[in-house]
Amino acid sequence: MSAAAEPLATAPDPFAHLALFYRDDREYLDGTLPFVRAGLAAGEPVAVAVPGDRLRLLRDALGDDAAAVRLVDMREAGRNPGRIIPGVLRAFADDRPAGKRVRIIGEPVWAGRSETEYPACVQHEALINAAFRGRAVTILCPYDAARLPARALADAHATHPVVIPAGPGPEYRSDAYAPDAVAARCNEPLPPVADAMTFPFAAASLPGARHAASGEGRRLGLTGVALEDLAIATAELTTNSVRHGGGSGVLRVWGENGRVVCEVRDRGRLTDPLAGRHPAPHDQRGGRGLLMVNLIADLVRVHTGDEGTTIRCWFGPR
Repeated sequence: MSAAAEPLATAPDPFAHLALFYRDDREYLDGTLPFVRAGLAAGEPVAVAVPGDRLRLLRDALGDDAAAVRLVDMREAGRNPGRIIPGVLRAFADDRPAGKRVRIIGEPVWAGRSETEYPACVQHEALINAAFRGRAVTILCPYDAARLPARALADAHATHPVVIPAGPGPEYRSDAYAPDAVAARCNEPLPPVADAMTFPFAAASLPGARHAASGEGRRLGLTGVALEDLAIATAELTTNSVRHGGGSGVLRVWGENGRVVCEVRDRGRLTDPLAGRHPAPHDQRGGRGLLMVNLIADLVRVHTGDEGTTIRCWFGPR
């Protein structure tokens, strides 16, 4: 296994996005520890955002060096893949001195991600390439080759231009790299769900939409912060529909596997693939609706096209 995980010398873009395949703890550490330590030795800011068990393994192996690394539990910070770019990766990279290369280990795809979550994970990995194009950032994404399904490893080849294989062997350029095609494929239709509470809305009925969502969420068992977040998401999405989606839309709320799902459909179309993933400048007024939803929801899925846009978000007990 290559230990350095550096961008290849011929890469024209200062941004490097690498997939690291591993099969056990030793291969994980062989691929990640040198990456972190090389960054620290060069005086580069380093962050590690991986699931908690991987985080503990790497922190223990780093010893005293762990104090110089930003450590993030991806199961918490990246529960919704749509929040990883603005809330984890950009939040770290943007807060560092301009011109200084930044290194990040990010593991958004792990065994146990649900079938509902998985397309959002792949879409996230594809969109990283657009989000960091032209920036001096290196992101290394570990993939558990022993536990993840074959499609996850194939998708890693399609979303990462450089792959580091499990075991001995040099890193190589992926012939399957096609992030734009992957992002388009993940723009999956979200079929309507039967028996959902349905509330058509327009400008005058925006307060009613929020109250309807809160009432149904409460009936389905949401309380406290989760119920408040459902109300906020409903207000943001329905207001966006009125302002940018043709002036009206349809709200639906239902229960699914112990969580509450809120969906808003309208006639608008999102033209920016990174909509909802751009961090908002501190002095910006407005324009934070979908970003806010990404930051507070457990999961967000979006489908947009000529027929309109559907945004679906999940909320569970907190």
